[in-house]
Amino acid sequence: MSSVAPTNSTVPVESPELAGPVEPDGGPRRRLSVNLRQSGIYVAFALIVALFAVLTDGALLEPQNISNIIVQNSYVLVLAIGMILIIIAGHIDLSVGSVMGVTGAVAAVLMVNLHVPWPLALLLTLLTGAAIGAWQGYWIAYFGIPAFIVTLAGMLLFRALTLTTLGNQGIGPFPDPVRTLANGFTGSYLGNIGLGPLDGADLFSLLVGVVVVAGLVLQRWRDRTARLGYRQTVEPLPVFVLKLALAAAVILTVVVQLARFKNLPWVLVLLAVLVLGYSVLTNRAVFGRWIYAVGGNLQAATLSGVKVRSVAFWIFVNMGVLSALAGIISAGRLNLAGPTAGNAAELDAIAAAFIGGAAVQGGVGKVVGAITGGLIMGVINNGMSLIGAPSDRVMLVKGVVLLAAVAFDVWSKRRAGLVNR
Repeated sequence: MSSVAPTNSTVPVESPELAGPVEPDGGPRRRLSVNLRQSGIYVAFALIVALFAVLTDGALLEPQNISNIIVQNSYVLVLAIGMILIIIAGHIDLSVGSVMGVTGAVAAVLMVNLHVPWPLALLLTLLTGAAIGAWQGYWIAYFGIPAFIVTLAGMLLFRALTLTTLGNQGIGPFPDPVRTLANGFTGSYLGNIGLGPLDGADLFSLLVGVVVVAGLVLQRWRDRTARLGYRQTVEPLPVFVLKLALAAAVILTVVVQLARFKNLPWVLVLLAVLVLGYSVLTNRAVFGRWIYAVGGNLQAATLSGVKVRSVAFWIFVNMGVLSALAGIISAGRLNLAGPTAGNAAELDAIAAAFIGGAAVQGGVGKVVGAITGGLIMGVINNGMSLIGAPSDRVMLVKGVVLLAAVAFDVWSKRRAGLVNR
């Protein structure tokens, strides 16, 4: 498969299951470098949020604004989940915005023009996305055409199909359940709290936040225990506890703010399910290990018996399905499938993956990192809008952030190479 460029075998593969033991004689400089690489994106996210919170006099962190950031950027976050897998495997997909547009158009035609029941229409739309992904995956995996070329052609082809399907006009409105998925919120199933700083907060939403934090703590503790069992180097216990406490504080703060507004957005619930599922896939499943292996070193993966063509094929099928889901969410949020839907969405998804820690050469990246990268882009867009910055300045800042993220990736690799020597 010629579309994946081989990489140096010394490049680390950042999958918990693939990472080998860290030698105790690596010295504190090496451990510090690894920690910076893993945690730098979260530190940057916190600094960006703090900066815009100050610049907007706290408006950025208002409950309604936090909800808006999540809802408005939900389709980009869905695309980022699929894009990070493709980039980890050493590929790229330039067609996701156009696929998002054509699948949204298909959903509109089915539900609005043909009056197909919305559950069946959603299923057919997702299958359309899978078929598009299979079409592109075949040319990439089995015919050997580079992913850049195939998806560039797909970007043009599926944009043309979008215009043809819609007749160059918008189609809407969508059924209520579809709009609820994109714009709706969970109900007040257990009532509200009327105490102190939580006055008016939805009890069900708060309980969900507590369950999420408990699950996070349990999962991180099990990972730490497993690494100790394999005699791998782990961070000191006080640092581990501090990082967990900070993560829990952020999650609970966001949940409390959402619970005080209109409860949890349904797209946030959907994103949480996707992040959990794909994190398990990449960290625990054999297929996830294969994705990292193919991107880390193609020749070694082939010699090890990894089905590299099958991996490439199925990650593009998966990207097609997620693009269709993003198309449904975007169309439902606007209550309209338009000819320009998904324009430049591929750039936002790719930027989210790279800002979130993906490596240009492949083999490195995490689903949570891609989500964080997408949220960074969303916070920049929202914060710049709140302070009244013109669109050209927004693009300038986003470009600088993307360049800085990739430059940090390259710098950290070079620094690690110097340490290895």
